Amino acid sequence: MTEAALFILLATLGGGLGGVARFWVSGVVARRFGETFPWGTLTVNATGAAAIGVLAALLSGAGGNIGAAGPLWAALVSGVLGSYTTVSSFSLQTLALARNGEPLRAALNITGSLVLCLGAAAAAYRATLALLVGA
Repeated sequence: MTEAALFILLATLGGGLGGVARFWVSGVVARRFGETFPWGTLTVNATGAAAIGVLAALLSGAGGNIGAAGPLWAALVSGVLGSYTTVSSFSLQTLALARNGEPLRAALNITGSLVLCLGAAAAAYRATLALLVGA
């Protein structure tokens, strides 16, 4: 099997797992907190961003080079977390809020998602590097 074929297989298998996890987590959150605001999508995107931050630190370190971590990156980041997180659902739900006369909620979803996801990825990356250096 070629390296490219292996990466595609790993990303495909990881994507299946990530999609199922997203469906389950977003459903649990939506049932718990309601569906008038996209809490489920916000939750999966923020937790996925944090997980990507952790994996980026573990697999590539401060230099940002995935190098030999390629198969793990393909399976876990591109596959599992690429499928777990969802820009398309975020976009559609934000559009629905705006079209339904809720521009403030749409703006809150945009701002909250950006702040939470970038913050989660950055904080998880820094915390993981700090743990690795301290270990």
